[in-house]
Amino acid sequence: MKRLLPNLLRLAALLVLIAFLVQPALFEPLLKPLVQANAPAVYNQGSLLSLTLSHLATVFAATLAATIVAVGLAILVTRPIGAEFLPLSRSLVNIGQTFPPVAVLALAVPAVGFGEKPTLIALFLYGLLPIFENAMTGLSTLPPAITEAARGTGMTAWQRLTRVELPLALPVILAGIRLSVVISLATATIGSTVAAKTLGEVIIAGLQSNNLAFVLQGGLVVAVLAVLIYDTFSALERVLSRRAGRI
Repeated sequence: MKRLLPNLLRLAALLVLIAFLVQPALFEPLLKPLVQANAPAVYNQGSLLSLTLSHLATVFAATLAATIVAVGLAILVTRPIGAEFLPLSRSLVNIGQTFPPVAVLALAVPAVGFGEKPTLIALFLYGLLPIFENAMTGLSTLPPAITEAARGTGMTAWQRLTRVELPLALPVILAGIRLSVVISLATATIGSTVAAKTLGEVIIAGLQSNNLAFVLQGGLVVAVLAVLIYDTFSALERVLSRRAGRI
């Protein structure tokens, strides 16, 4: 019963979000008090659904690339042969946190032009650190008895990694991916300043026209997506943690 109400609220939020993206005009009466006379209450300079899908595609493409690189680095530095590269790896993944995304965009635009590419670069760099740190923690804190048992059965190093270490570390790795995705969802809005198709377009249009309804629409869609994705990853982590015996 304790979990039923939160689940119902999440389902309701998802259904309302889908209804708003598919038929935003239905919500116009709610948004009308937020705008000046004769100003549009619902974003009318493009499709909210299309912008949302493009926003999500950009975030997940950047997160996928960051996951591949960060987990690969974590695997390398947790092997005896790659332990000496830990300081260098940490320096590399910290680049995204050292430079603000806006600065990365400014540096990337002259190199790759306007559009999705500079946004992908910024989100990729920004998402490396949490995934790398969690992957390294997950792989380096495995129970020694389990890894020794796997070695004792005659498994090769590759078999131990793919069949034992990664499956056991997966819940911790997913926690880093979850954090990276949620951060990127919010950060991706600034991609619209360099002509990327994200929900930042709605917010920027609202700021330029002093239309609070536009700003609210863009912000709420991003916020609801972040909460739903966060909860989905959290539920998946709990399931995998129980299977791995971590909880």
